[in-house]
Amino acid sequence: MNVLLSIKPKYANAILNGEKEYEFRKVIFKEKNVEKVYIYSSSPVKKIVGAFVVGGIIEGHPEQIWNKCQKKSGIPKEDFFTYFNGSEKGYAIKIDELEPIKDPIDPRSFNQDFVPPQSFCYFDMPTNGGL
Repeated sequence: MNVLLSIKPKYANAILNGEKEYEFRKVIFKEKNVEKVYIYSSSPVKKIVGAFVVGGIIEGHPEQIWNKCQKKSGIPKEDFFTYFNGSEKGYAIKIDELEPIKDPIDPRSFNQDFVPPQSFCYFDMPTNGGL
């Protein structure tokens, strides 16, 4: 099973250039057998720009997550705590085996009804998908 994560372009770029080794979420996928996570760089890019393997998931209070992940977070502390404002629990997804896509893929090229997920969705990349 695969997941497609919507990520703001500045954070997608930070992942692709190795500055960001964790992706932070307020909600995590319930399926435990996620094999690959595809990175959908949201507007204005609107393309799948890479994929990675989940290297583990840290669950806890945002303060705990920041203390464990801040050196490899790839985001300013202020942005992190603004995102988690009011949340008692958060998740840090460890990014392993990153695979950038040389020619980013518009999901509408294989699914005309594609609607970007608010956070994430379960997803199958077509076999000719570029990875």
